[in-house]
Amino acid sequence: MGTFKIEGGHQLSGEITPQGAKNEALQILCAVLLTDEKVTINNIPDIVDVNKLISLLEDLGVKIQKKGKGSYTFKADDVNMDYLQSDQFKEDGRGLRGSIMLVGPLLARFGKGYIPKPGGDKIGRRRLDTHFEGFIKLGAKFRYNKEEYFYGVEAEKLIGTYMLLDEASVTGTANIVMAAVLAEGQTTIYNAACEPYLQQLCKMLNRMGAKISGVGSNLLVIDGVDKLGGTEHRMLPDMIEIGSWIGLAAMTKSELTIKDVSWDDLGQIPTVYRKLGITVERRGEDIFIPIHKDGYEIQNYIDGSILTIADAPWPGLTPDILSIMLVVATQARGEVLIHQKMFESRLFFVDKLLDMGAKVILCDPHRATVIGHDFKSTLKATTMTSPDIRAGVSLLIAALSAKGTSTIHNIEQIDRGYENIDERLRAIGAKITRS
Repeated sequence: MGTFKIEGGHQLSGEITPQGAKNEALQILCAVLLTDEKVTINNIPDIVDVNKLISLLEDLGVKIQKKGKGSYTFKADDVNMDYLQSDQFKEDGRGLRGSIMLVGPLLARFGKGYIPKPGGDKIGRRRLDTHFEGFIKLGAKFRYNKEEYFYGVEAEKLIGTYMLLDEASVTGTANIVMAAVLAEGQTTIYNAACEPYLQQLCKMLNRMGAKISGVGSNLLVIDGVDKLGGTEHRMLPDMIEIGSWIGLAAMTKSELTIKDVSWDDLGQIPTVYRKLGITVERRGEDIFIPIHKDGYEIQNYIDGSILTIADAPWPGLTPDILSIMLVVATQARGEVLIHQKMFESRLFFVDKLLDMGAKVILCDPHRATVIGHDFKSTLKATTMTSPDIRAGVSLLIAALSAKGTSTIHNIEQIDRGYENIDERLRAIGAKITRS
């Protein structure tokens, strides 16, 4: 188990460039299975979850060439479908939540897709129903092996249809879209997710020859085509990472420039940080965070009531950023209610913040009230364990602002979502070592 030692209380300065988006990568990489032609993808983040998926594709028989940092070509002209039934796949697929996204493209192109019950985060239930209900509506038969926790869908051919999704699931929508692009006739998906990652996927599929309209809205219309061709695609920067660095700059009273953020794809993140009193300055495609010498003050609502920050489907606030905003609020002037609607155990890391001296009231598994210190007392260093990717980074930010030396165990959870985070933080002046 890896460990970070962090000496907190140091000011940071300089520039940091965000990595490619993890959540986009997991979708885009699966889409290479939809064609036998070459697909080039750039700005792929070098993180555990993505690398696992790349090696899974390799085991499936996809020819992969590395062209440079974060840049790969994929050619799925000789896919080994037998691998999907092997014990090896059951083992490999289980360790990765993103492996579910293989099913849609495999079903579309080869008429069958299988998946072991996936692992991943400890942040609450993540249902797969939306995915499979979509496939069944397109005409696939569902199979489930109880003994081995193994799911499968098979179809001679997929037929387009109208569907209303029971929830605007990002991965569910992506999976159904990938299946529908090669289905016969027209598919209409209502209550589709419309996150930038999904828009990216749809744009890429359209460049490959798909016919998807309504991209960016919650109503997608897909006219099925017989075949898709190759393309080149560049991933967006990771908005959660950008949000992490904004919070880090404020908490450590540092001046920081975050480079090439693709500002128009950040949604609510800059707006909500401004409500927390943080100056987020746009400079072209960069974000500049000045030194918050006098701290930052949470805005109340016009009628004087306490600010509530809650997640919502896009274009609402993404749930992944709430853990970080909660930590940032611990040093603000004022109070805020953080309402995590999507995942029922994401706020449990608050215990660690209480150990560090933060004033947080955990109301229930979904809500926490934060009373800010206004930097009058700093957080205290402590030893903690990272429960999931985002909480891990939130605790890391808390440790960098705390007085003294903190230890974070189980950093594998952080490495799943953040590329060389310790090196990149050292480059802007953080005192952090890995052991």
